Amino acid sequence: MKISRKRTRTQTLKLPASTPRNPLVAPALQRKAGAHRKSNKALRRGLRSGRKAEPE
Repeated sequence: MKISRKRTRTQTLKLPASTPRNPLVAPALQRKAGAHRKSNKALRRGLRSGRKAEPE
């Protein structure tokens, strides 16, 4: 006489949805570290005021 065993379903773990990644992080990581220069805004401002944009 066989006894039928019912398999109990295991509970699946429900994790909270991960927050979306910041789209600005990947381009920032691809930039060369340590390459510092004036921002484009500062260069434009310098051109408008008649000063040299970059020292030679």
